[in-house]
Amino acid sequence: MSFWRYAAEDPSYMALVEPDGTEHKSGELLAASNRLVHGLRARGFQQGDVVATLLPNGAPIIELYLAAAQAGWYLTPINYHLTAPEVAYIVQDCGAKAFVADEAFAEVATAAAEEAAVSSSGRFAVGAVDGFRPYEDLKAGQPEEQPVDRASGGIMTYTAGTTGRPKGVRRPLMGVDPDTMGQMLYAWFQFLYGIAPRNDNVHLTVAPLYHTAVMNFTAIALAGGHTIVLMDRWTPEGTLERIERYRVTHSHMVPTMFVRMLQLPDDVKTKYDLSSLTHVIHSAAPCPIDVKRSMLEWWGPVIYEYYAATEGGGTLVTPEQWLQKPGTVGPPWPNSEIRVLDDEGQPCSPGQSGTVWIKMGDYTFEYHRDKEKTEETWKDGFFTVGDIGYLDQDGWLFLNDRKADVIISGGVNIYPAETESALFGHPAVADAAVIGVPDDEWGERVHAVIEPRQGYTGGDDLAAEIAEYLKGRLAGYKIPREIEFVESLPRDPNGKLSRSKLREKYWAGRDRAI
Repeated sequence: MSFWRYAAEDPSYMALVEPDGTEHKSGELLAASNRLVHGLRARGFQQGDVVATLLPNGAPIIELYLAAAQAGWYLTPINYHLTAPEVAYIVQDCGAKAFVADEAFAEVATAAAEEAAVSSSGRFAVGAVDGFRPYEDLKAGQPEEQPVDRASGGIMTYTAGTTGRPKGVRRPLMGVDPDTMGQMLYAWFQFLYGIAPRNDNVHLTVAPLYHTAVMNFTAIALAGGHTIVLMDRWTPEGTLERIERYRVTHSHMVPTMFVRMLQLPDDVKTKYDLSSLTHVIHSAAPCPIDVKRSMLEWWGPVIYEYYAATEGGGTLVTPEQWLQKPGTVGPPWPNSEIRVLDDEGQPCSPGQSGTVWIKMGDYTFEYHRDKEKTEETWKDGFFTVGDIGYLDQDGWLFLNDRKADVIISGGVNIYPAETESALFGHPAVADAAVIGVPDDEWGERVHAVIEPRQGYTGGDDLAAEIAEYLKGRLAGYKIPREIEFVESLPRDPNGKLSRSKLREKYWAGRDRAI
């Protein structure tokens, strides 16, 4: 089955609840996605074309996903915290034929569309944005009937490239009809987690849909005929309230959310009925062992963890398995293989840390317009995202570091090269390095170490000036929380930076691999 078949057979079931509580029956979503396919085809859309979005969680991004998924298009959801130049880069790089933005991000959307040279006929807005046509125009006057020549589409999200620029992870389209693809996706999900289609299941989407895992889990729940409950601005108590109100059965979260919810007063934590939960699935960042133990004690054996990245995965550990081996991310998926190799490409012995390599059957992907990075990522049918870990005697994976340099703050990947590139634009910066330092709430926070140019003196005034300079050039979460000044950075004769030396004093005695 698939969303389209479930909705055709039963157009009255509740398919979507928006953050403001607006409810949508499955038949409404089906009709809207069909109209979008007809409307965009009338504007020249063909298989393989790309729709880029700058949208909050809500019905429009779900409708656009369902349209792309049955018309053979790619959907590229963009992080709405990015600045106009950052958005423009992605819109242009992905080759978007249409750009759909929300009026809440009007200023950024307008500037990005101009910089990316998006055709005036390809700009659409939810609400009012100067120079953008109304999003509803795409659906107006179009038939509700299922379009012909349907083909499964895909999601192309962006991750870091070798230069710090984001790179689109582009998977080949499968060439099968969308109903078959939906059935395949859900069958695999059901096999891994045991969550049945329909069966009054309700999925709570707690984070923005521009995140790869968030969109994927939401899409899979749609394919299973589940009700989707969207949150916009996540809050700890708001999560508990929605679980009780909508009888949520499953969700995808990150460890920072666990930390925030555990910090709620006891009377708030016991106020809500959470007994409907069967699966709370997490990844994106290492979860402290004590935090996970506390969550299992509170919510019971419903917390599952997997290892994956935007590029793919992976492993899975059930609550019972994790309690046997605290800290593990589990054994490989049934169709996956995990290798851990040393710097010479040789297999590491059990307990020996090295680079983690993954194989998922015949699965493949490429970094859009980055052949070099694609080739570096693949070896003998295995790919790596640079994570460091080890396998135990049973072949279960333990992670030391979720990439050597990437900062993971609240489950969000922050790429040092991108922030460093912006820092070098300031006249006072002779050299710069960005690292993650420990943060009890977020896991890590962004910390910059700067060598000032001659004639400049490091101190609070210069730090404030540099931080102000970065505003408008980088999204807020990428801007360093602290700026430290040093006489010189630790570089070898070839100019290679030793980040481990910078991190030593911050991570001494902590769990992070230096």
